[in-house]
Amino acid sequence: MPLSYDQLSAITKKHYIPKLVDGVFDSDPLLQRLKKKDRYKKLGGGTSIMMPLNYALTTAAGWYSGADTLSTTDNDQISAAEYQWKQGYANISISRDDELKNMGDAQVIDLVKSKTEIAEKTLTDYIQDGLYSSGTNAKSIVGLGLFLSTSNTVGGISQSSYSWWKAQIDSSTTTLSMAALEALFNLCTINAKSPTLGLVTRANFGRYNALLQPQQRFTDSDTAKGGFQNVMFKGIPIVMGSKIPTNNVIFVNEENLALFAHKDEDFRFEPFQKPVNQNVKTAKVFWMGAFGSDNNRMHGALTAVAA
Repeated sequence: MPLSYDQLSAITKKHYIPKLVDGVFDSDPLLQRLKKKDRYKKLGGGTSIMMPLNYALTTAAGWYSGADTLSTTDNDQISAAEYQWKQGYANISISRDDELKNMGDAQVIDLVKSKTEIAEKTLTDYIQDGLYSSGTNAKSIVGLGLFLSTSNTVGGISQSSYSWWKAQIDSSTTTLSMAALEALFNLCTINAKSPTLGLVTRANFGRYNALLQPQQRFTDSDTAKGGFQNVMFKGIPIVMGSKIPTNNVIFVNEENLALFAHKDEDFRFEPFQKPVNQNVKTAKVFWMGAFGSDNNRMHGALTAVAA
């Protein structure tokens, strides 16, 4: 007799869902590093997610002498970027005919494992797309495709209206060079804060490798242990990712990025049920969250590198 719904749910939740979650975060270099660097934040609720921004210095400050009158004039210094919650899911279904063909507990468990792995790949793909999204899908989290701009509205703030909210974008450089990388890196550096990660396409990873002398090809061991090829530039790993937009070379400061999840909808497993109008058992994995940036000036991209 095949496993009951309750047993299937218990086995799936205990043995397969944790692996699904790990698989999602190990699928993309940015996702993996956000989690390792404690930039994956679990929140308890709220109608949206607010990231505070300090965009100006205090104007009531300066040098003075003796009994000079000191200014107490206030000025706007703080705002907030607002990011909306977005919801995602992946379905795990076992049809009755598949169940009959795989009779016996071992076979059914293997079938659940296979179906869960497919759900993992599906959910992974959606979250990866979201990290690089430009906001064209209103139901998706927004990502670097939106942040890395000089003219978008990000977190409710117009980059066209506020220069301090613009990313560092070079859309004219078409040939990758050390000088172009150096220039972009310097634009993304403010005081002692510099980019912490470079993200490139497969083609541009090869182009960057070709610029290096053999003795310059150092790697970041932690990133390499995570399964991602990388080469160092100015002390940060340059990593190849499958979702990086074509012709892009991206620098980000991970301290200014955060992936948020609702603590009660963070890969929540909904047990197997049987719909009234189908001969299947179906379970779902749910996620709700948002991806945000609190200082776009710290990120930048070469967007037209094709040689």
